[in-house]
Amino acid sequence: MQSWNRSQWRAAALQCLAGVLLGGLGGCVSAPAPRGAVQGEKFSAEEIWQSDSNRMVTLAMRDNLESLWLLADKLYQRNPREWKKSASSREAAVAQLRKAVLERQPWPDLQGQRDIAALSLALQPQFAGDRVAGFVYAAADTVITAHGNKTRFTLVDGLDAQHVFNAARNLEVANWILNSRRNADGSSLLLSNHIDDSQRNLSFEREMGKIIGRLDLVASYATERYRRSVIGYGQGLVAGPFLQFLPVR
Repeated sequence: MQSWNRSQWRAAALQCLAGVLLGGLGGCVSAPAPRGAVQGEKFSAEEIWQSDSNRMVTLAMRDNLESLWLLADKLYQRNPREWKKSASSREAAVAQLRKAVLERQPWPDLQGQRDIAALSLALQPQFAGDRVAGFVYAAADTVITAHGNKTRFTLVDGLDAQHVFNAARNLEVANWILNSRRNADGSSLLLSNHIDDSQRNLSFEREMGKIIGRLDLVASYATERYRRSVIGYGQGLVAGPFLQFLPVR
């Protein structure tokens, strides 16, 4: 029988480990996925500097922003007059809105206002600019501001749970205003949800609910993390004397 050297043994071990890992991953996606499989981001070097909580908040922020781009597109479809105020097409309007939010550029129609002040302005009946862009930009700015003006988080970043919680409540208020406030002629500020005897479309409400739910989860998680760190420290002090090695000879 041919003997193996150390390199060959190492290669064989790595192959076995890869097989085990791939087998495990295969088990994770073995459930039926007729409506699509769960998608994760590709690995990036940034993740080395992220704790589990940093990663969770980063992914929640990513999904919240994606929900806002989707809401902008839905609102533009139902209110085409709005995108015509700022772009040559619906797609171009969403693209320039996304660029302005991610690059933290001010939105001209909002007159230099940010977060909740911008939300209030965009929901005034007399607002004459692109109301879809103004509303979505202000909502995104409110969420990002509540997260310390960051969209990605590492070990050096902190998070104020109350600010995130407040952002969720602000979006609830904004959603209520959008659905209840009227223009001077009695029309809706923006057509969003649609309910009549023959058709029901609540996709806007559901997507907004997802954003609010994620914000509440992040706020609760941040509060629990700090609380558990204090409890963990106390447990260490109490249990420390009982975790000492005992002599065996």
